[in-house]
Amino acid sequence: MVEAALERELPPANTPPAVIHEAMRYAVLGGGKRIRPILAIAAAEACGAKIEPLLKAFSSLELIHTYSLVHDDLPALDNDDLRRGRKTTHVVFGEAMGILTGDALLTEAFSWLAAPVEGVDASRQLRAIAEVARAVDSTGMIGGQVADLEATIGGARTPRPHGADDVSALLFIHRNKTGKLLTASVLLGGILAGADDDELATLRRYGEATGLAFQIVDDLLDIEESAATLGKTAGKDVEQGKLTYPALMGAEAARAEAGRLLGEAVANADMIKGPLNYLAAIARFICDRRS
Repeated sequence: MVEAALERELPPANTPPAVIHEAMRYAVLGGGKRIRPILAIAAAEACGAKIEPLLKAFSSLELIHTYSLVHDDLPALDNDDLRRGRKTTHVVFGEAMGILTGDALLTEAFSWLAAPVEGVDASRQLRAIAEVARAVDSTGMIGGQVADLEATIGGARTPRPHGADDVSALLFIHRNKTGKLLTASVLLGGILAGADDDELATLRRYGEATGLAFQIVDDLLDIEESAATLGKTAGKDVEQGKLTYPALMGAEAARAEAGRLLGEAVANADMIKGPLNYLAAIARFICDRRS
């Protein structure tokens, strides 16, 4: 459903100027687990909503996520040439077009979020848009990215020893750079589905636990799996001296923390008493995945 919505709603590749629309489609339609829109769908279904009218809004989350990956891969940041098992966007289309592709995807995402949604009143839709915007602003995803850059000596991306003060920095990075958009995805589904405040509070707790577990698992996969399995360069965290859970506390302790967070996510998922609830299953998938 998400793949079909992305294919349908993205501007055709031949839309002038063609190169930017080719790059947007290359970046978005090149694979991926689509975890964020799927979390939105799952939350909405758990709250009793029909999904079809909401798909465009939910699919916007994949545009935001992909924009962040396109920019992360740029030479000024992670300088990576592999993403989702193929060349990164800037490698194929050039660095300038990589920057503009990320810009275009973020803007397109909010256009999709602002499009009228059948059965959803304007005030609820505005609340949903604001929730997503706060998740990715300078105090959210972008703030997490900045903190990630600052967590190396002079932002130089060189390995360094980690200290006790890095634990709080690591939590800030993971909760903001990864966790907030995952949480906003769950809340977007709940808000557009008409969830009440108690349900939204439960969904928020579920999203926060799932989001942090997601990034801890990512940290572990970076040191445990190959590039062929991951579809991106393996071992980059160690090479760049990044703050990660395995680097600070060891792999076993990191795995235990992911397990604790999974338990918290499942407990909150089970509080949502809608007609179709597979939120717990998604949390388990996130923690058991190998890529």
